[in-house]
This record gives sequence, C-alpha cells and structure tokens, in this order.
Amino acid sequence: VGVNKMDSIEPPYSESRFEEIKKEVSSYIKKIGYNPAAVAFVPISGWNGDNMLEVSEKMSWFKGWAVERKEGKADGKCLIEALDAILPPSRPTDKALRLPLQDVY
Repeated sequence: VGVNKMDSIEPPYSESRFEEIKKEVSSYIKKIGYNPAAVAFVPISGWNGDNMLEVSEKMSWFKGWAVERKEGKADGKCLIEALDAILPPSRPTDKALRLPLQDVY
C-alpha cells in the first residue's frame, strides 16, 4: 500500500499521520479477509518522487517495510521494492479450462 501525498499533510512527511493511516487501512484489510502482516505499507510522495524508486531523506523516520507470508519474508525501503516483492498467483494448469459464457447468439 503506497500512502501517497505525504508532502501535503500538516506537518509534511509526518510519521504520526502515516501510522494513523496504516492502522485504519489495516483494519479494512483485515475485514475483507487479508492478513495485514502480509501487506507492505510505504509512505510516498508521487508528486516529488519520494520513496518511489529511491529512499528519501525527507522521511528518515521510515526504516522500511517487512511482510511475513507462508512463502517467506520480504523487506525493503521503497515502493518499487514492495511492488517487486508481490508474488504472482499460481495458475492451476493441471485443471480443466473453464470459460464463462456471457451471452447467447
């Protein structure tokens, strides 16, 4: 989860605001059936490019993200690393192919 617009909050790049958003979104993630410990949260500023591709010194309080899942642990410091750590879903190639029929002609 990229927590964007960290540059436009008061005060800018606030750790307390990031933690507040992280806590609120984690509760939604848990309600829909996902494990919040398996989701990376990264504070970013898309406008300024902070923590997108490289670590930003403006958020020196952010020590990085870490996720735990059954396939193992992953960690990093910026958004591109979090995106690269997403595991693709397994495809059941050994099962029958099913196609949905949406209309009859």
